[in-house]
Order: sequence, then structure tokens, then C-alpha cells
Amino acid sequence: MQTLEPDLDAALRSAYDSYADRRPRSAALAAAAAQVMPGGNTRTVLHFNPFPFRVERTEGSVLIDVDGHRYVDLLGNYTAGLFGHQVPAVREAIVAQLERGWAIGATHPLEIELAELVCARFESVEQVRFTNSGTEANLMAIGTAVHVTGRRTVLVFEDGYHGGVLSFAHGVGPLNVPHDFVVVPYNDVPAVEAVFAERGDSIACVVVEPVLGSGGCLPAAPDFLAALRRLCTDHGSVLVFDEVMTSRLHPGGAQARFGVLPDMTTLGKYLAGGMTFGAFGGRRSVMAAFDPAQGGALSQAGTFNNNVVSMAAGVAALRDVLTPQALTALNERGDQLRERLGVTFAGARLPLTVTGVGSMMNIHAPDDRWVALFFHSMLEAGFYLARRGMIALALDVTDEQLDAFAAAVEHWAAEPTGAG
Repeated sequence: MQTLEPDLDAALRSAYDSYADRRPRSAALAAAAAQVMPGGNTRTVLHFNPFPFRVERTEGSVLIDVDGHRYVDLLGNYTAGLFGHQVPAVREAIVAQLERGWAIGATHPLEIELAELVCARFESVEQVRFTNSGTEANLMAIGTAVHVTGRRTVLVFEDGYHGGVLSFAHGVGPLNVPHDFVVVPYNDVPAVEAVFAERGDSIACVVVEPVLGSGGCLPAAPDFLAALRRLCTDHGSVLVFDEVMTSRLHPGGAQARFGVLPDMTTLGKYLAGGMTFGAFGGRRSVMAAFDPAQGGALSQAGTFNNNVVSMAAGVAALRDVLTPQALTALNERGDQLRERLGVTFAGARLPLTVTGVGSMMNIHAPDDRWVALFFHSMLEAGFYLARRGMIALALDVTDEQLDAFAAAVEHWAAEPTGAG
């Protein structure tokens, strides 16, 4: 390995200074934001040092900030922006619906059409209900599992993220809802088996991401999901796949890619073409808890659950844009990019690795200063990814832009700290 760590602090200071000097308008807006919003934002993950740039507009796959800097968007709104910023079919559906009205406190045909599209796409989803976000979808799925099993324990995994009130990056998050959580290491089959052996008759559900999203784009080991399926079946627990992010990894979701079907699936992020959206669904026998005709006792509230604009956007997105061919091709491009980045890091003997599946990936380093330096270097080169190193490709990112990004990484890897 190169021993460049003594230069990292100096390299980061230089990167911060250069970044700030070139963005006076974003700096001024950051100061103004801090006066009226704690931390200067209402979505903590978007902050980075010394301050985040502020986007003024988009052009295709490019973000343009208030200081005129242009960035190819490789973050895709943390997987929610799968369709890009300006999808004609989605925009036309939204505009057409706005002309017909948008605050409709009644049922309407579009929610049926979107439900049919979702149920047809994901094998485990026989019936579905909509929410406003993936967080809400996961809350509803857990509550449903607790109800139908009559149990209280919820088994989750370290570094799992199922929403702002279901976060397990460092144990049970301080804002988490007060379920009886048991947290075990991801991909650790013996640890899960031990919990089931001790508490199997109290476990209402297991909630798992087939690929950790916010936890670093780490895929499940080949036997891990199959073991969860077996244990849940044996003990009468509900297996919930959080596919809010990972449903983009295969036309039938990660469950189809890995060949394991859950009892319930949660969805969100991109499925309404960029509009606010979430969904939870599963076997008819589980979802019957919401059906009065079958004796269901659960009632789901939510003013915007069937928001007609989100429903219109979702129908257009799934029916007209996200074909199996388009999604498969995007994930193949992601696999190719991840392999190319890995070769670059290894060839340059840098302490950086890249993990992921398909169009989701994450850059890692033992020392986070490396990731910070990589992030700022890519901003300087005109590419935007998450500060923590996450990349989520959108359909509108071109092969030429991905080649340019890979070339920028290769150029940076040759002299990463700018020393010498």
C-alpha cells in the first residue's frame, strides 16, 4: 500500500478551501439556511463539509448549482432518482393529471392501475397498499406482522436502514420507534439461528434488505436470505424484504435476483418516477388484515396514500419507461463500472474498495478521509455522488458520462493527494 496518510489532512484542507472559494453563492445560502433550519437542511444526509452546493436546475442527467458548476448526477437521489430528472413520459402524466385536479379525497382508477403494475412486477406481492414513503411502508409492514402473529419481537440487522425511525447503523437509533428490536450482524447465519433458538416463538418478523443500501451496498451472502426464509417458515414469523432500494436490481426485485420470496415486501423511492411514494404488500393471507370483508381489523390512514399525482407518475414510470430490458441493461452497466473502479483502486494500490450489486455501489476505505478526498476530487471533476461514497445510476446517465467518470477516477488515483 502507498503510505500517504500523513498528507490526507493537508489534501482535505486544500480541497475544502478550493471548493468554498469557487462557490460563494452556495456559501451564502448555507449561512442563510442555518438560521432557519438546524444544520441548514431538512435531510441530514445531504450535508457535507464545508457546506453543500445548492442546485438551481437540471439538464438531463446534469445538476447545475447556483454558482454555475455542472455535475453529472451519479447519486440518483439515493436510488429514488432512477428515472432521472426530466423523464418525458412521467412529466406528461403529471401535467395531464394536474389539469384534471390533484387534491382528491376519494378513490380513483389510477391507484388500481398502479397496484396491478406493482403486483405483476413482484412475485411476492399478491396485494398492495400505498404509503407516502419507504419509511412509512416499513412501519406498516412491521405493524402488520406484529398484528397477524400476535408477537412483539422484530429481528433486524446491524447497519440496516429502513427509514429515519428504523435505523440500525449504531445499534438502535435514538429516534427509532419503540418496538422490541433484536439486532444481529448482517450475513451471520449462526447468529440468526441462535436468536431463533432462544426466542423463536416471540419473533413477529425479520426485516432485511437483500443488499444493505445505506449500510454500504453490501449484498447478502448466498445462504443468508435462504436461511432467513427457512427460519421464518419453521417458526411462523413473517419475512419482510425491504426492497425500497433493492427492487431496482432486477425486473422482479432483488427477491427475483436472489431467488428467495418473502412474505411481505416494502417499496418506495423510484417507483413513482420521483414523486413521493411508498408501498407495502405481500401474501393475501397477511394483507387480509386490512380487508373488512375477511374480518380484517386493521385500518390504514394517510391523506396522501393514493395521491393522484404520485399514482399517475407511477403508472407512466412502470408502464412506459421501466421495461425489463431497460432495467437489466442499467444493472449490467453498473456491474461493469464497479469492476472498472475496483481494478483502478487495486492497480493504484489505494486503500479503497467498491462493493455493490448492479446499479447500486459504494466506495469504502479504512480511513474515512480517503472517501472524503475522493468525493471532493470527483466534484472538482464534475461528478456528484454521496459523501459516504454511494453511487446509484439513473437511466439517463450515458455510457460516455460513465466512461468520463471512470477516466476521472483513474486520473485521480495516479496522484490522489495532489502531492509530489
